[in-house]
Amino acid sequence: MNKQEVLKNYKNQEDRMLLSNILDKIKFTETRNKMEYTNFLSLYEISLIESFFTKINYANYYLWGGYEFAERKVCILYPENYSKEMIEKNYDKIIGIIRIELPKTEVGKYTHRNYLGGIVKLGLEREKVGDILVCENGADIIILKESEKFLIQELPMLKRFESSKITAESIIDLKQIEPKKEEIKIIVPSLRIDNFVSDLARTSRNKALEIIKDERVFLNGKLETKTSRQIKENDTITIRGKGRFVVKEFSGNTRSGRIIVIIEKFV
Repeated sequence: MNKQEVLKNYKNQEDRMLLSNILDKIKFTETRNKMEYTNFLSLYEISLIESFFTKINYANYYLWGGYEFAERKVCILYPENYSKEMIEKNYDKIIGIIRIELPKTEVGKYTHRNYLGGIVKLGLEREKVGDILVCENGADIIILKESEKFLIQELPMLKRFESSKITAESIIDLKQIEPKKEEIKIIVPSLRIDNFVSDLARTSRNKALEIIKDERVFLNGKLETKTSRQIKENDTITIRGKGRFVVKEFSGNTRSGRIIVIIEKFV
């Protein structure tokens, strides 16, 4: 089965459009012997294209978001004759950083939502923006290089950032801020993923099943639609709209046999 025949098996129009665009980029790399790359991809889109690449037996790609634990990533496609060094040499041409340093009067006031909301207000597509690493006195916003000039010009026009220092930086100078986490405890009847989703999303088990079937749950970065999937220690569960959670420890059982689980929640 060729690539186009595989593509026809995808019924969702948005999925087909994304994968069709990927095929165009693959053809470009093969005919012109040049690298290509996508916009930033969501966890769902990453899972989708990795599955597609497996089906068409394609391996000349690299997913990269600027740092090891990035959630949003671009997909870099490259010709067969490219070495890892040739790919890495182009990182700075693909992704950069917009650094916002807040004035003392604004320190500690802004969250991820404030930074992303400002960018969206300017009219920049979400796909042009990667992870936003927030600290007390500002943020490093990972962006496609093509959006750098626009953001440098337009961000100071927003009232919330009018007194901030805004600069363009190389991705190698990214401030890898330790994400804030809080430890929580949940009690589940079994290690099925639907039980975890129910507790972590604070909803009923029936609603948890809907969330999983609606393709909103990712296990270790991969889309998970099997409601009976068993969870292990150190697994990462991401629920779109609810957050990211790491299963740290199974710490015992209640008298009724339910399992006590220690979770690290990203906040």
